[in-house]
Amino acid sequence: MVEVSNAELHVMQVLWRRSPQTAQEIVSELQQEFDWHEKTIKTMLNRLTQKQALSFTKQGRGYLYSPAISEQTYQQQASKSFVQRLFSGKVTPLVAHFAEKGDLSHKDIDELKTLIAQLEEKRHD
Repeated sequence: MVEVSNAELHVMQVLWRRSPQTAQEIVSELQQEFDWHEKTIKTMLNRLTQKQALSFTKQGRGYLYSPAISEQTYQQQASKSFVQRLFSGKVTPLVAHFAEKGDLSHKDIDELKTLIAQLEEKRHD
């Protein structure tokens, strides 16, 4: 799994929304939301490239960056890692935690019921 810091995740999200982009386009978009220096953002681009989370192609004197991993793939890997680390790989305690704290809305509960029904249906096929 590619390990991505919270700050680096913001860079990835910019590129998942639209890619490829130049470093300057990424810097410009991130500086609208965060008080980050250009050098900091370029360092994150470099790190993400080294981690193989981003790929790049040369364009003139600069580079065009693109995600090397899809958002869906990253979410699957990160959520699996999270559940493994905090709940020994079991999803039930995670859901129970949110349910006990009252953090599940009626919509969340309905969506979970639908998901469970779909999973049960697949098992019977």
